[in-house]
Amino acid sequence: MSGKNNKDKAKNRQGNASAKHYATIVAQRLRCIPKKVWWAMAFLVAVAYSWVFYSYFVEPSGFRWRALYGDPKYPDTDGLHGCDISHHQGVIDWSRLRNAMVNRKPVQFVMIKATEGSDYVDERFDENFREAKRVGLIRGAYHFWSVLSDAREQASFFLNNVKLEIGDLPPVLDVESKLDAMSTEDFQREILTWLHIVEDKYHAKPIIYTYYKFKEAYLSDERFDDYPYWIAHYYVDEVKYKGKWKFWQHTDVGRLPGIKGYVDLDIYNGSFYDLSMLCISKTQVDDPMKEVLNNPEDSDSTMTDVYTEDGDYELKEGDYELKDSDTHSPD
Repeated sequence: MSGKNNKDKAKNRQGNASAKHYATIVAQRLRCIPKKVWWAMAFLVAVAYSWVFYSYFVEPSGFRWRALYGDPKYPDTDGLHGCDISHHQGVIDWSRLRNAMVNRKPVQFVMIKATEGSDYVDERFDENFREAKRVGLIRGAYHFWSVLSDAREQASFFLNNVKLEIGDLPPVLDVESKLDAMSTEDFQREILTWLHIVEDKYHAKPIIYTYYKFKEAYLSDERFDDYPYWIAHYYVDEVKYKGKWKFWQHTDVGRLPGIKGYVDLDIYNGSFYDLSMLCISKTQVDDPMKEVLNNPEDSDSTMTDVYTEDGDYELKEGDYELKDSDTHSPD
């Protein structure tokens, strides 16, 4: 028995000696590698790490990636300044916000999150919407597009929860995502359905919010050319998007008195008169479509949607159709 143990110990010693021998050989060969090769290998590792970090942490969050250093530099522009808010900004001190300045120019408008999908109303929408009007800011209300419900449901939900008035900005559709399984043509048709339903209610072209790369990838179609654009493009001196735009969201790390933490800041591309003319007028709020919707036989409209007894906007399944000119395949 002891002889067997001695043989096992001898084998283990031999194995350990072999391992040390190979380790010594490897170490000697590594020491023979020139320093330039080591630096090249380190550089390649750094490049690989940077690519992985960007691909999995920076690029997926797109324009929402936070600045890593310093305070954001606000663009120097002749346009009007504003901001957009939601429940993420918490309770706002509107008496301070009404006097806020960006680059020594007053904040003159505010975009407010109202709804998302077909079942969520921002918890601070009612108060924010009311207070914005009270302090004299031009206000707008936006709907955050969801890939989890269809366009008709989302449009109906928005119209039932947001009552725009004279002097408010047109409805806003915030669209930032598309199902991978959905074709671009089907996606565009869904977006157009929402836009047309809401436009028929207010007789005003809704504003489309998106970031410029998403616009170029999925909304670069002539059917969207007549809609005012609100383009998100951060940490640049000017918008890289070459098309027409009305609003530019230039940072998501802005600071304003009356708001705790970060807030999105925006610029309107025009004068105060231009912004006022974009707002909803009396004829639009009087809603000439209401009579059309309840008396479709007296109209050329393809819509047969009606108002309920409670005044809610009800979309009957299958009744809304896009015009022939809006159903062509993209070139």
